[in-house]
Amino acid sequence: MTHKNNRLRIARPTNHLNLIAQMYCKGLDFDVLGHFNDHQGFDGVIIGHPQHAYHLEFTHHRGTTVPDAPTADNLLVFYILDEAEWRAACTKMELAGFLVVVSYNPYWDQHGKTFADLDGYRVVLQNTDWDR
Repeated sequence: MTHKNNRLRIARPTNHLNLIAQMYCKGLDFDVLGHFNDHQGFDGVIIGHPQHAYHLEFTHHRGTTVPDAPTADNLLVFYILDEAEWRAACTKMELAGFLVVVSYNPYWDQHGKTFADLDGYRVVLQNTDWDR
């Protein structure tokens, strides 16, 4: 498998489709890349950066209710090496409505900040480089 044109999509359901999409767009400077309505009973929003090889998809199955995040250790982690950029990103997350929470795994609080969305899913902004 070549890596040149591969893409990663992380998809999850929500009961708050529009609010969640707005939070992530505002907090992470994502754009709406696509959306669909009543596709076999599903509505969805795809968000991300057009130039990145990943994006997020939030869906809602009409007539159903989904539970909140299954654990406090369900994470999306973004590594932001520059401290000024990291601080600005943390501020954007709070202004977007994410709640600052203590991480379930204390490792993430050493050099990062953890945020919870309306569904209890968590995003970590890590102020380090990813070390393989």
